[in-house]
Amino acid sequence: MKFQDLFHQPPDAIASAPGRVNLLGEHTDYNDGFVLPTAIPQTTTVQLGISNNHHYHFYSENLDEYISLDDLNSIPSDFASYLFGCISLIQQKGYTIPPLNISVQSTVPIGSGLSSSAALEVACLRGLRELFHLNIDDVEIAQIAQQAEIQYAGVQCGIMDQMASSLADTDHLLFLDTRTLERQVLPFPVGGEIVVIDSGVPRSLASSGYNQRRAECEAAAKLLNVTALRDITDPEQVETLPEPLRRRARHVVTENNRVLEVRSGVSLLRFGELMNDSHTSLRDDYEVSVPALDRLVEILQQTPDVFGARLTGAGFGGACVALVVAGQARTIAEQTLEQYNCIGFQGKILIPDTEIKES
Repeated sequence: MKFQDLFHQPPDAIASAPGRVNLLGEHTDYNDGFVLPTAIPQTTTVQLGISNNHHYHFYSENLDEYISLDDLNSIPSDFASYLFGCISLIQQKGYTIPPLNISVQSTVPIGSGLSSSAALEVACLRGLRELFHLNIDDVEIAQIAQQAEIQYAGVQCGIMDQMASSLADTDHLLFLDTRTLERQVLPFPVGGEIVVIDSGVPRSLASSGYNQRRAECEAAAKLLNVTALRDITDPEQVETLPEPLRRRARHVVTENNRVLEVRSGVSLLRFGELMNDSHTSLRDDYEVSVPALDRLVEILQQTPDVFGARLTGAGFGGACVALVVAGQARTIAEQTLEQYNCIGFQGKILIPDTEIKES
């Protein structure tokens, strides 16, 4: 439904933000570590206008869900909690935000590990910045978006997704130090492109083991007497920890090292090997994979012209990403999906939805 049909007035501002796919650096951001995402072509668009009846009105075109609020005293559920959080945090910064009409439309798949929530938050904040001429930059937008997810959606997330949605593009990799927010735009490996396939198993971070994993990492850091697991660089240093903290910490340490190795410059072949190692670590040490993801990754890893593959996002369902020979993404994606769905799964190709990574 169009904004004008819904609210009987045109929008005063329109803003968009992309989802992201993470090639390396999973579950490292909330450990002050290193990540390596890129933006994807799919975006979330938010249209905003001043409400004419002093109520807040939120509409999701994808969900066909409409929520109306008298005020911001109680947190709504589902998609509206992210919008609510963004508006509330902007008001807490001293800006006056009147009741709004907000309509959301997204091509970022929900529950696939491609940061649909971060895209929603960043798009909303960009729209608020435009509409009210707010003096907030792209990094502040990412920081506010992260706090919206933590405080209002109940997910103790790191800042990778929001920084990627706010700062990354589809033609480069974004190296990010999540402690210092130092960042570097890296070229996408020449001769390679990506394939992203949804496993068909949706995940919900708030009801999954995500927050538990974060608590385990914090416990491990405390036992190792460091501020965060990012401060450990030698995997041998975690071997004295009790289980499962030993395995959780080992994943974080080795994953950080994988990101740093890619930053220093590696071949496509080595990049793929590091992605394969990352999936093994996520599956065995961090225990955030599921059988469907493992099978999808296995098919990809055994396919010619695939350098490496791994789950992407927090896990517990969602999507897999593969680094493949440039020009072969569509063929590899279709062949993989055919094999995967023939054994009883219901996957979907997400990238290449459009050709975005070509040498």
